[in-house]
Amino acid sequence: MLEASAQWGQLITILIMAVALGLDAFSLGIGIGMKGIRLLHILRMSILIAIFHVLMPLVGFYAGEYFSSLLGQVTSYVAGGLLLLLGAHMIFNAFRSGESSFMDHRTFTGTLMFAFSVSIDSFSVGVTLGMFRTDLWLTLFAFGLCGFLMSVVGLLIGRRVNRNMGEYGEAVGGAILLAFGLLFIF
Repeated sequence: MLEASAQWGQLITILIMAVALGLDAFSLGIGIGMKGIRLLHILRMSILIAIFHVLMPLVGFYAGEYFSSLLGQVTSYVAGGLLLLLGAHMIFNAFRSGESSFMDHRTFTGTLMFAFSVSIDSFSVGVTLGMFRTDLWLTLFAFGLCGFLMSVVGLLIGRRVNRNMGEYGEAVGGAILLAFGLLFIF
């Protein structure tokens, strides 16, 4: 009974983290979608985001296992600290004024850079999850699926709503990661 509830707890934690990481793709997708984007480009961009949402935590997961063997007892503090920093960074970026548009999202290179940039935080979370020996394949599937679905939804909504909504999704995602960081530490 206790083992089943622990598995449910792990599943819920992974899903919440996947949604929190997907909020970044969602919120930035709203901004990109508001610039005007074709449906085929939405699909291409979302597939690339899903691929990066799988690859980045995979690399982070193995890095986390390595660091876990080095750090021993302080693993939960380091993992919590990483999540705190990542969450604070996401919140800071959500409320930072000015828009940095250094790439054209309609080109393959621009799409690749966009997908990478919204997935970079998945690496840090992958490091954290590698320290706690979570189910790798379930985690990767959840991160990829949420990254794909939330970017599709964000890009589609961006075609229809105003520009002010995008920053709040990233802030909510950052707050969720902050909360998990605090849970790991305390």
